[in-house]
Amino acid sequence: MAQSPHVPLEEIRPIADRLRKLSILMTTEAKSGHPTSCMSAAEIVALLFFRVMRYDPGNPASPESDKFVLSKGHAAPVLYAALVEAGTLTAEEAMTLRRIDSRIEGHPTPRLPYVQVATGSLGQGLSAGAGMALAMKKDGSDRRVFVMLGDGEAAEGAVWEACAFAAHYKLANLVVIVDVNRLGQSEATMLGHDLDAYAARFTGFGWNAAIVDGHNVDELAAAFKQACAGGDRPTAILAKTFKGHGVSFLEDKDGHHGKPLSPEEAEKAIAELNVVEKTPSRIETTVNEPVVLKAEGIEPPSYSKDDVLATRQAYGVVLTKLGAVCPEVVALDGDVKNSTFAQDFAKAYPDRYVECFIAEQNMVGLAMGLAAEGRVPFVSSFGAFLIRAADQIRMAGITGCNIKLCGSHAGVSIGEDGPSQMALEELGLVRSIPGSVVVYPSDAVSAEKLVVAAAEHPGFAFIRTGRPKTAILYDNDEEFPLGDLKVLRQSDDDIFTIAGAGVTLHEALSAYDTLKEAGIHARVVDLYSVKPLPTAALIENADATGGKLLVVEDHYPAGGLGEAVAAATAPEGIRVHSLAVSKLPRSGKGPELLAYCGIDAAAICAKAEKIAD
Repeated sequence: MAQSPHVPLEEIRPIADRLRKLSILMTTEAKSGHPTSCMSAAEIVALLFFRVMRYDPGNPASPESDKFVLSKGHAAPVLYAALVEAGTLTAEEAMTLRRIDSRIEGHPTPRLPYVQVATGSLGQGLSAGAGMALAMKKDGSDRRVFVMLGDGEAAEGAVWEACAFAAHYKLANLVVIVDVNRLGQSEATMLGHDLDAYAARFTGFGWNAAIVDGHNVDELAAAFKQACAGGDRPTAILAKTFKGHGVSFLEDKDGHHGKPLSPEEAEKAIAELNVVEKTPSRIETTVNEPVVLKAEGIEPPSYSKDDVLATRQAYGVVLTKLGAVCPEVVALDGDVKNSTFAQDFAKAYPDRYVECFIAEQNMVGLAMGLAAEGRVPFVSSFGAFLIRAADQIRMAGITGCNIKLCGSHAGVSIGEDGPSQMALEELGLVRSIPGSVVVYPSDAVSAEKLVVAAAEHPGFAFIRTGRPKTAILYDNDEEFPLGDLKVLRQSDDDIFTIAGAGVTLHEALSAYDTLKEAGIHARVVDLYSVKPLPTAALIENADATGGKLLVVEDHYPAGGLGEAVAAATAPEGIRVHSLAVSKLPRSGKGPELLAYCGIDAAAICAKAEKIAD
């Protein structure tokens, strides 16, 4: 592989000053950005890219390259400046920073090939870096991951979730550099320049820690050498730096965060830097295609119509089947694998299972890092707990990550555990992710088929599974294409359509029998594809049944199925009625709670009678 330029140590400071200069020019041209945050990190980035890291400038996805994660994403211009210095970007393109027509964004995104995960929502980069490092370790590779944190984001709990994980799994190939420049956005950070306090925290989590002058290239170089020397612990390099370093009217001065310099100030600042100019060579880069699964040869479902099985259990069954035909599949769980049934995969493929313990933010961040290394992660927990990682899920959407989430124990039907354990809000979150797929199986057959469909989708997917055991509704050879629905009951006399999913579909089928005896004819459809929503099929069935739809869901009204269906069908004049969990649930038996919240068969019948009048 083509190695990164391993330049002499005496050339690092001139490179750092060129990175500072370009960071100033880019942000001044953009009239926005964070030049002083770039200037504090210039020596760190210069050393990493031009002396420490092994990477192929022409192939960002090289399987032999070390990886860099800029967790303090607001310092993106210093990363772009390093890529200009390395020859993978032109200075002209760098100067398009923050323009609508540019891939040089205000915070890094994978629109630029050397960015594996989107960063900028602070506190997430270390989790992603740990996921990459774990994948490399499992591959037996000697590659390393370097993550640069800002000191301000060290206040985020997700950082310490990642620290605990990295120490537990002995990720000695993970190196964190904390740019301790003391100043946050609005005031000084909690610890300021107390480097000993940072060191105590990292060592308390089981890391090696080194305190250095972040502007002294000799000290930094020695720390990197020690960090790469082996052992069984990750390393934190705690670099004391100053915002705006190198420019007298900026250095260590409050009030400059996120403020570009005027053209006059920029000229004055660059004059102080006394930059030694150099024209970098231009290197053409290749872009690798993302991993897309094809579950060819997967063992099909084999259920009897007499079977009774929870969809969460079917998830474990099919995930294990996927593991047999797709070696890229890995499973992550947060200490509930015996409830989500990820334990089935863990038993079959222990080397491809990652126990993440009760740290859901880190778990989703890890999945992003694993996906960046060519894995296809399946992440499972109670749906209620997964939304602790709402911001990580959001950033996975910005990254375009090929990760799959399975949220089990959906809705009030879980029963006695009470509302703290009930996923009643998560559909609104996962539906909003750009390009996401959201599926909601109602029996074991559909669960197996929809997990496979989610696996083959080249991006973010969410699978909603339930706790109660339910009857088998479908033949084993039934197919479940995304963006469609299933009609389970229908006649020429139907006067409205009932749409349900999960446990409410079974309640709708029970209500159908009661309504039929009362002479009220309703169509029942399985709305298994929440996103993409089968809008055309919904409208077709509604048009055939008086233009009326009744959506029944085990979810709060806001962000749920009823809102989605109403928004999609309103242009066609469809009248949508909704039954959802419209009050705070409590502990009780599942059937009791369905009745209490007004989404059981009796509630459907009562609503249907009103619709029929």
